Amino acid sequence: MVFSSILFLYYFLPFILILYYLSPKKRKNAVLFVGSLFFYAWGEPVYVALLLLSTVFNYFIGIGIDKVDDKPALQKLTLAFGVVVNLAVLIVFKYTNFLISMVNTVLPQDIPLTRITLPIGISFFTFQTISYIVDVYRKNAKAQKNYINFGTYVALFPQLIAGPIVRYNSIDEQLSKRRETIEGFTSGIICFVAGMAKKVLIANNIGMLWESVNSMPAGEISVLASWLGIIAYALQIYFDFSGYSDMAIGLGRMFGFEFEKNFDYPYISKSITEFWRRWHISLSTWFKEYVYIPLGGNRVGKVRLYLNLLIVWTLTGVWHGAGINFMAWGVYYAIILIVEKGFLHKILDKIPSIFRVIYSLFLVLIGWVFFASVDMGSAVEYLKTMFGMGNVAIIDSTFMYNITSYAVLLVVAIVAMLPYPRMLWNKYLSEKKAVSFIAVLIAVVLCTAYMVASSYNPFLYFRF
Repeated sequence: MVFSSILFLYYFLPFILILYYLSPKKRKNAVLFVGSLFFYAWGEPVYVALLLLSTVFNYFIGIGIDKVDDKPALQKLTLAFGVVVNLAVLIVFKYTNFLISMVNTVLPQDIPLTRITLPIGISFFTFQTISYIVDVYRKNAKAQKNYINFGTYVALFPQLIAGPIVRYNSIDEQLSKRRETIEGFTSGIICFVAGMAKKVLIANNIGMLWESVNSMPAGEISVLASWLGIIAYALQIYFDFSGYSDMAIGLGRMFGFEFEKNFDYPYISKSITEFWRRWHISLSTWFKEYVYIPLGGNRVGKVRLYLNLLIVWTLTGVWHGAGINFMAWGVYYAIILIVEKGFLHKILDKIPSIFRVIYSLFLVLIGWVFFASVDMGSAVEYLKTMFGMGNVAIIDSTFMYNITSYAVLLVVAIVAMLPYPRMLWNKYLSEKKAVSFIAVLIAVVLCTAYMVASSYNPFLYFRF
């Protein structure tokens, strides 16, 4: 079940909201927990058992860490056991076939691939449970003794499938002391509808431009068509993922929760370092808190600092997908960040802002080629076309057709990715209730019309 579907919008969501608000306060988390399990089971009926097992396991690991508080060695061993088991489960389900393929490539073996399928959202709920047991170990959070409350944290349907990754210490008090208000509910509806419009009206449509270019044989794509295609993908993945995050944040507010923002207009960044402070903020924060800082962060010598960056970004790439292209994507950003921290930041600081934004966007677009490609070979071929390597045309009829067909949508998407529309909304429209209501209603009607007419369109980050 996806947020941008008739089933969710007109059946599941109204039902769970009515049931939630009719329930007494002490039963609200139980309603959310059971409802979230049903939500997950709708798409993953088999793997709901895995989600429950993960919840039970980490619940007892947290309690175990708390109980041996006076025995540091045993406490550390309990934490290590919990982290290893969580990562082992993730590796088995997400990376088994990738590892088998690597072995078959390196050694004269032909080990058959498994039929294991990737459980939806496993990367997200695994990182959440790891953050919980680490926070309990660090005493940044108390062990949750109420299983229903803990289960609600792990399985909460607004952020279960594709984040944002909610760290336990940021939501601990909200699990038992949150307040549902009319203002919060209204704000949640506006945020949810804005995210739905991003996904349904912009991401899905601009994605068709990317698909039309990417489906062409490598030798038949012109240079300009390839650049237009990857620009379309950059816009698609931004509006798709930030749209999902806005929908998740909006849903959270409807139930009294406040999640931290996950995107902050990343395409206006003036460096790659800044880009990763603005893109998928919850993941960047997770790696910073639970990998980068424990490795020593930037409090070490330059060589160690660069090694830390390489480790963190290789892991970031691998987290996103089991493929060499994802690993290359992570290493690519590690190299850029090392160069920026080493000396380039001093040069960038002296350059006019517009050129710094162009520099950042140029590198991000190249990075998206690794991310969007099915494998490393496809990524290399696409990059060759972008830079005119080989017998490729600079411009062709495909480019002219696409640029004219999608011109209006491209302009709308580029304007919408900037902070100005939100600034105008906050300054002139947010306080005008009638205007806000009409705008939200129009957006809902348009999205509904598109959802009725379209086929199943999952969010891009579902595969991670």
